[in-house]
Amino acid sequence: MKTIRTQLFENKLESLGEGHLSLTRLGRVVTEQKGAYRVMTFSDDLLCKISGKFRFEAVSREGLPAVGDWVLLNEEGNIIERVFPRISKFSRKKAGLEAEEQIIAANINTIFILSSLNDELNIGRIERYLLLCWESGANPVVVLTKADACTDAAEKRKAVEDKLYGVKVLTISSITKEGIEQLNPYLEMGKTVALVGSSGVGKSTLTNLLIEADVQKTKEVRGCDDKGRHTTTHRELFLLGNGASLIDTPGMREIQLWQGQDGLSAKFGDIEELALSCRFNDCSHEGEPGCRIKEAILAGELDHNRLDHYHKLQREIAYTERRGNKRLESLERKKWKNIGKQRKLK
Repeated sequence: MKTIRTQLFENKLESLGEGHLSLTRLGRVVTEQKGAYRVMTFSDDLLCKISGKFRFEAVSREGLPAVGDWVLLNEEGNIIERVFPRISKFSRKKAGLEAEEQIIAANINTIFILSSLNDELNIGRIERYLLLCWESGANPVVVLTKADACTDAAEKRKAVEDKLYGVKVLTISSITKEGIEQLNPYLEMGKTVALVGSSGVGKSTLTNLLIEADVQKTKEVRGCDDKGRHTTTHRELFLLGNGASLIDTPGMREIQLWQGQDGLSAKFGDIEELALSCRFNDCSHEGEPGCRIKEAILAGELDHNRLDHYHKLQREIAYTERRGNKRLESLERKKWKNIGKQRKLK
């Protein structure tokens, strides 16, 4: 009798359309730590490294395996030879000054953006996560946690829904299990859900509940300010009993945007639609005559703070793209320089 894991891998192999491949060479990255990868196969978990050729040909970090990637293994099952095409990837700009992409997880169907119903509830922060989600190709769902410790959960949920314009918002408690059944439609056989959010919002607690085992360490938030403590130190994929996959991620101190223009258009489509009616195509919305956005603000149709937030995110995306283009040019030069050296050695 086939196990859930075997059935999952057979379904994936069939969807890849590479009939010559054997099931034993298909794997999925579970964790990555210090250049080594734990890879799930249809029968076991293996510790793998990437081939020298693979590493040499990768122009940037984006080309290397990430948690959630489906990969091709060698016959021995200890070397990753290539990454299969991704259906989605959740990325942010790596912390620091350098414009480098950090892939949080790949091949995700749904991203649960967790935020606790306490003093740390920050709608602006949720919006930044939403931009990354829309850019990733995955479907975002906002999950407000710790409903058991909140006396006005319904009011806070309504406030979040009003700000996020049509995004699905759920309220749950991992302690009392209130609302947990609302997550089930996203956790079906073959589907992958990633949990993102600040430290202390309950990602690890929810993971333990859904896995039905204490696989992740948890800590209480600091009582003095409701801020969380880091417990998850790396990204990790877990296979649920029904064949769904769950990716837990560490809390992010910084949510720096990586690209994001498509996500910005999805989140602020109302502003961009108003801008099309401005008298001038290059209107800066700072006082030009015939500015439709200024008219909307004066008429109470558009909140000025929302416009300021939109402009701030625009500037951040533009800055990241400028730095990214310079970095890509540098990487391309290094790549061809290395290829030239290899040819000379031959």
